[in-house]
Amino acid sequence: MSEESVDPKRLVFPGLAGLYNAGSRYSYAFMRFCTGAVLVPHGIQKLMLLPPDRYVANIAQHAIPGATLLAWLMVFTESFCAAFLALGLFTRFAAAAIWIEMAVIIVLFQWQFGYFWTNRGIEYALLWLLLCTAILFRGGGRYSLDHYLGREL
Repeated sequence: MSEESVDPKRLVFPGLAGLYNAGSRYSYAFMRFCTGAVLVPHGIQKLMLLPPDRYVANIAQHAIPGATLLAWLMVFTESFCAAFLALGLFTRFAAAAIWIEMAVIIVLFQWQFGYFWTNRGIEYALLWLLLCTAILFRGGGRYSLDHYLGREL
C-alpha cells in the first residue's frame, strides 16, 4: 500500500476511502498554498495601507539594529515570499524567510504575552513557523512551479 493510499478497513466509514484517496495527492499542495495565501494579505496590507515606517519604531524599540531595513524585509517576506510559497516558486527560500520572520516575532515581540493569539501570544506565529518547517524540508512538491521548472533552491 502506498503512502498516499487509504486502507478502507481502517476507516470508521469505509465508504469515504475513495474520497480520501482522491484528495490525498493534492493535500500537501493545498497546505503549502494555504500557508502562503493566508499570509499574503498581511504583507499587502503593510505594503498598501500601513507604510513600513509604522513598524520601524516598534522594531527599534527592541534594540534591533537596522530597523528600517528589517521593516522592509518584513513587508517583502509577508507579501512576496508568501506569494512564492503559495505558488511553490523558490519554495524552500520562501519557507526559510517566513520561518526566520516568525521566529523573530515569537521571541522578540510575542513571547511575553504567552501562548494564545487572543492575548497577542505566540500561537499564530508558531503555527506559521511549524508549517514552514515542514515545507522547508519537503520543498515545493509535485504541484509547484519549482517542480515544473525542474529546479529548486
